[in-house]
Formats: sequence, C-alpha cells, structure tokens
Amino acid sequence: MIHCFFIVMEGTAIDYLINEQIRDKEVRVIGAEGGQLGVMSVKDAQQLADDAGLDLVRVSPNAKPPVCKIIDYGKFRYEMARKEKDAKKKQRIVEIKEVRLSPNIEENDLNTKVGMARKFLEKGNRVKVTLRFRGRELAYVNQSKRILEEFAEKLSDISVVDKPAKFEGRSMIMFLAEKK
Repeated sequence: MIHCFFIVMEGTAIDYLINEQIRDKEVRVIGAEGGQLGVMSVKDAQQLADDAGLDLVRVSPNAKPPVCKIIDYGKFRYEMARKEKDAKKKQRIVEIKEVRLSPNIEENDLNTKVGMARKFLEKGNRVKVTLRFRGRELAYVNQSKRILEEFAEKLSDISVVDKPAKFEGRSMIMFLAEKK
C-alpha cells in the first residue's frame, strides 16, 4: 500500500511519505499511543507498523533523524483536512473600504462621510480616506490637510490612524483602522 499526500499551507506543500516511500536510514518513531519508541532503522519501524496493522508516516522530515508516526493514514489525512478547514473558518479577511473627499467639502457632507466610515470601522474593516484634488485645488494642499485631520479626530473614539496622510499623485491618502 503506497500513498503520498500533499497539504498546501500558506503557499508551501508539506509531503507526507508513508510506508515504503520513506528512504531514510534511521528514523525516530512515535508509537500508535503517542509514546516514543526511539531511533531505529526504517525496516524495523515498518515492521512495527505492519504488526500493528497501521501505516508508518513521516511527519517531520527536517528533524535529525526524521520523525515517523505509526498511525492510521486515512484517519490522519481526515484530521489534517479537518484542521485546515477549521483554520480557514477562524480566518477573518479585513477589507479596505474607501471614502472619497474633496478639498471644498461642506460640514454636513463631511459628517455623512464620517458616518459611512464609522459603519465600515464597526464591521472591522480598514478605511482608506482619499482627498482628491482637481485643477487649481492643488495650490491649497496644506490647507486641505486639516480636513483629513478633522476626519480622523471625529472618528478617534473608535479608530486610530494606521497610516498618516501622505500625498500621492493628485490625492492625499490616509488609512484608519479599528481600535483594539
């Protein structure tokens, strides 16, 4: 019975060699109950696995000597798939939501945009605040920076400035993140 199993975790493939695929001279063996059986030749370890009616699986190829477990390979593969599925469930993807402003925005419009950003932050997303300049508005960049500062101040109770205001092209960009 020859199997080879690949698990892809964060871009790297971990291969689990089992039974006759293991080509190392000596391996550290862990028994079916989890106890250490010591360092022995692969032949002896394979014989122990066959006697128990289980598989010899190399679980740590980089160790000196490599570590092998005597386990039921099908059950091991199922548990690994289940752990990976649980890890995916626990992951939380943080989205970046954008709020666009202009240098000549009025107070009520600014409050509306602050309300939108507040909703995004409460949902756990980061907020990218973009202040776009058109035409002659570029002459008043220094005066317009106060708009971003005021925006951040209004949200200071639930957010922190992740990246301060920075000028890129024809816009000034600032990132806000939820307070921890």
